[in-house]
Amino acid sequence: MCGAKEGGLSLDGVNVAKEAVIQGQVLRSGDEPVANAYVRLLDRTGEFTAEVPTSATGHFRFFAGDGEWTLRTLAPKAQPVDTRVVAATGSVAEVQVLVTA
Repeated sequence: MCGAKEGGLSLDGVNVAKEAVIQGQVLRSGDEPVANAYVRLLDRTGEFTAEVPTSATGHFRFFAGDGEWTLRTLAPKAQPVDTRVVAATGSVAEVQVLVTA
């Protein structure tokens, strides 16, 4: 997990020009970070590709291939949330996932 700073994850040391980055934060009730949730990266067919835990501040990051992806977020005491995202080399797809009970 990459270090988090106020305002989001730091991209220090990441050559964004050569990467397709998907990153974001999992929140409950709009502003409460959710630590220890799991965010899964599913390809466009729904096939599992990767999974990362969220940091203490609810942040996560994937380095993905170009294309459409689904983030499936699994958080304690919350319903699973699927979020569609498009990744492209040279850009950072910022995602905010809101979970509810």
